[in-house]
Amino acid sequence: MGSNYHLVVGDEDFYLDLLFYHLHLRCFVVIELKRGSFTPEYAGKVNFYLAAVDRQVKHPSDNQTIGIILCETKSTVKVEYALSDIQKPIGVASYQFTTSLPDELKDQLPDVTALEASLQKVKESIETGEETQ
Repeated sequence: MGSNYHLVVGDEDFYLDLLFYHLHLRCFVVIELKRGSFTPEYAGKVNFYLAAVDRQVKHPSDNQTIGIILCETKSTVKVEYALSDIQKPIGVASYQFTTSLPDELKDQLPDVTALEASLQKVKESIETGEETQ
């Protein structure tokens, strides 16, 4: 769907880092990118974004929106406490930068050209309201 996806809640503008639509799960996926370690405030922010997407963007036939918070590092205990009473599906993962893809994954992922073409088809089908496979 896009990066810095624009939403208006009340009279304020908000920008989601990344918004995807998962075709097989039939749901939106909000990805919040964070530098540094996970802080509990991130869970509240993503929960807010999920509610906004569910109310403003999601079609009634879509499944509930999923949230993913990507941080450089995370404390499992802090994540568990922060997410313990949130009812929406939110996950927290850490990431690391690398300059190359591991050999065991190279043949499992499309190349950049194929991925861009596939994403363009999805975007066009969403804009025209057509189903894609």
